Amino acid sequence: MGPSSLLFLYLIFFHGFSPLVESSYLDYADALSKSILFFEGQRSGFLPQDQRIGWRGNSGLSDGWMYNTDLTGGYYDAGDNVKFGFPMAFTTTMLAWSVIEFGDLMPPNELRNALVAIRWATDYLLKTVSQPNRIFVQVGDPNIDHSCWERPEDMDTARSVYAVDAPNPASDVAGETAAALAASSMAFRSVDPGYADTLLGNAVQVFQFADNFRGAYSDNAHIRDGACPFYCDFSGYQDELLWGAAWLRRASQDNSYLSYLENNGKTLGADDNINEFGWDNKHAGLNILVSKEVLDGNMYTLESYKASADSFMCTLIPDSSSSHIEYTPGGLIYKPGGSNLQHATTISFILLVYAKYLDRTSQTVNCGNEFVSPVLLRTQAKKQVDYILGENPMGLSYMVGYSNYFPQRIHHRGSSLPSVKDHPEFIACKDGSIYFNSTNPNPNVLVGAIVGGPGEDDVYGDDRADFRTSEPTTYINAPFVGALAYFAAHPNPS
Repeated sequence: MGPSSLLFLYLIFFHGFSPLVESSYLDYADALSKSILFFEGQRSGFLPQDQRIGWRGNSGLSDGWMYNTDLTGGYYDAGDNVKFGFPMAFTTTMLAWSVIEFGDLMPPNELRNALVAIRWATDYLLKTVSQPNRIFVQVGDPNIDHSCWERPEDMDTARSVYAVDAPNPASDVAGETAAALAASSMAFRSVDPGYADTLLGNAVQVFQFADNFRGAYSDNAHIRDGACPFYCDFSGYQDELLWGAAWLRRASQDNSYLSYLENNGKTLGADDNINEFGWDNKHAGLNILVSKEVLDGNMYTLESYKASADSFMCTLIPDSSSSHIEYTPGGLIYKPGGSNLQHATTISFILLVYAKYLDRTSQTVNCGNEFVSPVLLRTQAKKQVDYILGENPMGLSYMVGYSNYFPQRIHHRGSSLPSVKDHPEFIACKDGSIYFNSTNPNPNVLVGAIVGGPGEDDVYGDDRADFRTSEPTTYINAPFVGALAYFAAHPNPS
């Protein structure tokens, strides 16, 4: 019996998966709807009457009391009950960018849902920057939280508040928050111009904080113990300064931000680590975003950003002469370190965005031995999207609740514990362990959640304890919203 036969039997008998799923037809519109719905399952705070994920309840209603400040709302980043400001702001930027580029392709009800998802985050982010020369960067002690397996509705762990006051630096979180608020102002501009003005005005202020007091938030001793190793700034704060300036330029068209990008690119390392894009490293996304100025307006003073964007695109094309990003045998973009699908979703999204920018000016990417067209970039993005939705060696959708075969035992407290609706009695910190250790499927389906994904061998074990593969995060989903919006409208790249 060969390895493939053994894998087949393992999947059938131990996990109930069938790798023979028919995936010739993928319903991108259904996946889009579910990718947005997921965010309702991550909500913190007082839930509205139109809450669609019914097994969730109110949580974190006293957040901010230590500072006599309302810090309710926002999102839990993943399967725990902590509100980390750094990835939440990035999630918000990516949701907003998805709407900016592809919102016009979304069905009206899904565009509304996407804007609601953005506003749940931006309302919270506005609270984090509501006090002069201070930014709240986190709520919840992750070390204590992670020692419990507890529903958010039952939280009785310390809701520690982490704040950075000037002149202490938080350029990374403040820069990303500026990007999130600026991008979101564009998403809301046509539907709620007053709210858009509020977002943009706060983006300007928080960017000043980021730029005036330069440094990483996790370099502050009182922050480090809470942020690290979970969302330490590993790649430096400089990229968030450029990223924030780029979004402020896009949203405001203010030439001062154009000058900032022109004058600070070299000193802030715009040419460094250009092949990364995620909650910590913004370089590839920054270069794509700024390239729009070059392509649309012949802004040649920003040409170095476009050169870096082109270089990154070439690494994604297997036939190009560039050094290549790693792919699994089944064709998935793979980077070591866990939560791998975050790379597949962010890269799919920026492939589509860059293809859109190139198309508008009838340009291609010169990859040395070939010229790469926008169609080819979209084809590369589609391979990643389709892999995630089920066209992979396991025949498994990595989006929960999509198709007949999807992960059953995700690393997520609220999903894996009985809901407060079915089990209203309090479940204490350690009493949830029996549910964590259970081999039963999670009782509450977190529809739309995209898990960390398979290993470099394309195998997924569906193990709740293996958080690197089975935990969903908001920043895996956020860029996927934009990618799905594109393919729901254009299933075949052209």
